[in-house]
Amino acid sequence: MVNLILSALLVCFGAQAFANPIGDVEGTVVGVVDGDTLDVSTGTVVYRVRLAAIDAPERSQAFGQRAKQELAAMVHGRRVSLRCSKQERRPEGQRSREICTVFSGGRDINLSLVSLGWAWHYKAYAREQSSADRNAYEAAEASARASARGLWEDRNVVAPWAYRRDLRKGVRE
Repeated sequence: MVNLILSALLVCFGAQAFANPIGDVEGTVVGVVDGDTLDVSTGTVVYRVRLAAIDAPERSQAFGQRAKQELAAMVHGRRVSLRCSKQERRPEGQRSREICTVFSGGRDINLSLVSLGWAWHYKAYAREQSSADRNAYEAAEASARASARGLWEDRNVVAPWAYRRDLRKGVRE
């Protein structure tokens, strides 16, 4: 009987947690993991959210902590709307992440991070954006670079994908 009840609860409440992708969701930011990853609670489920179309410095990388702080200042404890397009597959034992554009107060937070110079437009995934979004993100990054905003104050800043590649090769400590 207990197994039947637990199974029914899993079907009723657990299905949302396994949906792929989750689509459009509203919730409150309950955690900021790094400069491009959040935890968002809907009240019944906490989603790990990877901000779509951008890449912020890794936590151990130059500007990594600052990017995290800037994201936290924008959204931590606030209501957000998520427009999620897919779920990232992760290695066994790692929590999956929803890939989403995050909005707060009508503002595209992903785009704001690029515009303020705390993240790159992740061009490897630009084809997944609308042409209008792709153009806006490209222009935001170009403007941040030209104005030396955020991480662009360091003209030799290393992109996070290159940093991760070098870590895998043992080039960086």
